[in-house]
Amino acid sequence: MSYPAAKTMQVVRKSTAAAGSEICQVPIPTIGHTDVLVRVKVASVCGTDLHIYNWDSWAQRRIKPPLVPGHEFCGEVVAVGSEVTSVKEGDFVSAEMHVNCGKCLQCRTGEAHICQNVKIIGIDEDGAFAEFVKIPESNIWKLDPAIPEEYASILDPLGNAVHTVLAGEIAGKTVAITGCGPIGLFCIAVARAVGASTVFALEINEHRRKLASEMHADYVLDPTTQDVRGIIKEATGGQGVDVVLEMAGHPDAIRLGFDVVRSGGRVSLLGLTSKPVSLNFSEDIIFKGLTIQGINGRRMYQTWYQMTSLLKTGKLDLHPAITDRIPMTDFAKGMERLRTGEASKILLYPNGVK
Repeated sequence: MSYPAAKTMQVVRKSTAAAGSEICQVPIPTIGHTDVLVRVKVASVCGTDLHIYNWDSWAQRRIKPPLVPGHEFCGEVVAVGSEVTSVKEGDFVSAEMHVNCGKCLQCRTGEAHICQNVKIIGIDEDGAFAEFVKIPESNIWKLDPAIPEEYASILDPLGNAVHTVLAGEIAGKTVAITGCGPIGLFCIAVARAVGASTVFALEINEHRRKLASEMHADYVLDPTTQDVRGIIKEATGGQGVDVVLEMAGHPDAIRLGFDVVRSGGRVSLLGLTSKPVSLNFSEDIIFKGLTIQGINGRRMYQTWYQMTSLLKTGKLDLHPAITDRIPMTDFAKGMERLRTGEASKILLYPNGVK
């Protein structure tokens, strides 16, 4: 293996148990026999990174500074361990940042994406808001050079969308997406690409509704000012939608999703709640005969094959969801943009924006 000549690299680091992060120099990671060292070309900011930056109650429970965040990226392999065989120097790659144990019941029965002992790069150990990141070979995903770097850097959240959309029958179905943050926007693109008949995007934020329109949702509705239930009922012949993809995690959005899904429909839940949600199980679930799914992460590695195939066909236009492209040194400005609600997907460039 051949390491970069430099000994240190520039990173975004959460150095202390307090709000904010800093740009600083740290040693380039040392890789083991089964690791891969990747030069980061583009990293993408997730809502989780904002939680870490703000040092909210979740971050205080989970994060142990010092930490380099960042779990969405693409880059070029610059060094490989002595036992690595699947990639080589110069390969264009991304990675599944959930590192599973391979030993628990879930890992050994095809459910590694919900591993009991999972460790997440960028949350539990240093991640990709850096010039270089260390990844286990088992988690590296080799990419077709034809895939744009912008798309290659957002495969983690795109995988969430693909997993959620394809968790049940979708072709020819009517779909409501509650919450049009980045993953909700990606769900619009994926649902359209795989043949959903009608896509309803439900979002209270005006900026996000504009992006949902640019993603070509058939209906873009504001639950605070429009009769969403009535509009969907009329548009679906009085039935309600076949599928609800819940991305918001807000109690109001979740309840709305259960109101607009038809009897016998599917509700797939990805949005994370911060408090308990009240539902009438008899009326909302049992009597309607619903299928309800909790969606976590991406299936390893079925989802990766699915989204790679969709990208290679050119059927996914994700550009409207990418609102900001900034140098990594402007990380704090990116966090402020996310706070305003005016940004969706923010891309960071360790070596400056091209």
